[in-house]
Amino acid sequence: MKKVLLINGSPHEKGNTFFALSEAAKALTEQGFTTEIVWIGTKPVRGCISCGGCVRANDGHCAFNDDLCNEVIDKMNEADGLIVGSPVYYGTPTGSVMNLIHRMLFAGAKVKGKPAAAVAVCRRGGATAAFQTLQMPFQMVNMPLVTSQYWNIAYGREPGEVRLDDEGMQTMRTMAQNMAWMIRQLSTGSAQTPEYEPWQGTHFIR
Repeated sequence: MKKVLLINGSPHEKGNTFFALSEAAKALTEQGFTTEIVWIGTKPVRGCISCGGCVRANDGHCAFNDDLCNEVIDKMNEADGLIVGSPVYYGTPTGSVMNLIHRMLFAGAKVKGKPAAAVAVCRRGGATAAFQTLQMPFQMVNMPLVTSQYWNIAYGREPGEVRLDDEGMQTMRTMAQNMAWMIRQLSTGSAQTPEYEPWQGTHFIR
């Protein structure tokens, strides 16, 4: 059975980000998928310090094993798709969830060709910027982006209020339906994942 991993990047376990992700998870379950929502928690999630330890070890894990990063990497390796949600803090996602994404992807989580989606939840403004920031890393590791009928944004302040955002909740369900469809197409289609050229890094200093 196909599985989608959902990451709740909020420090509040059952806040509005959880309810938005739960709406997507419910729709995926109805499509015959298994889902797991991983809460990032309230303990610190360190940022990448570009130490190169993961590159030297080449084992697909971060060199630091004192938070949930490697656990999430293992879960992602077994999943067929990824949805990352975050509340909006000053127009951006939470620092913890971005730290997790950076380290997870750089350390070598098996994500190439797996569909991904971002979800931003806010009281009033800043959601578009946070949504764009969340999905930027996916575009650097060959993860197809899953779209919906609108940007994956929902509104609410008090826990559970987001469920009153009818369009936001519908957007979550539509995104989940599109993810289910894309995963099925990728798993049953005849086309293989592209063989990419070796990376050629270029900077703008000549």
